[in-house]
Amino acid sequence: MKFQVGDSASYTQTLSEAHVTLFIGAVGDTNPLHVDAEYARRSRFGARIAQGILVAGLISTAIGTKLPGPGAIYLGQSLRFLKPTYLGDTITATVTVRAIRPDKPILSLETLCTNQKGERVVEGEATVLYEEVL
Repeated sequence: MKFQVGDSASYTQTLSEAHVTLFIGAVGDTNPLHVDAEYARRSRFGARIAQGILVAGLISTAIGTKLPGPGAIYLGQSLRFLKPTYLGDTITATVTVRAIRPDKPILSLETLCTNQKGERVVEGEATVLYEEVL
């Protein structure tokens, strides 16, 4: 597949109680900000929030299913968490090609997650190795 700087793709999902519960089952993050409504209500956030790395996981979905797509493998990812994501928020993860290695099938991507209000909640950069289909 041929890529160009500026190519972009997105994946959107609304984060629910089920997503948080499944994530806890997978990784064990039972921080009360994610599981205890009363604790979270008294926190700086005012309500339960999704795990930041769960939100950032939507970037992985965009990379593995959209751009560059099936066969893509992370080589690196930097993340900055800018705003909390609340249960019920709809998050769009967008990846945009910033650079292409001429000698290897490697892309540098800008990565971004925005909520339904268009607010940036996570941003960063990724380096991915993609599958060259013959």
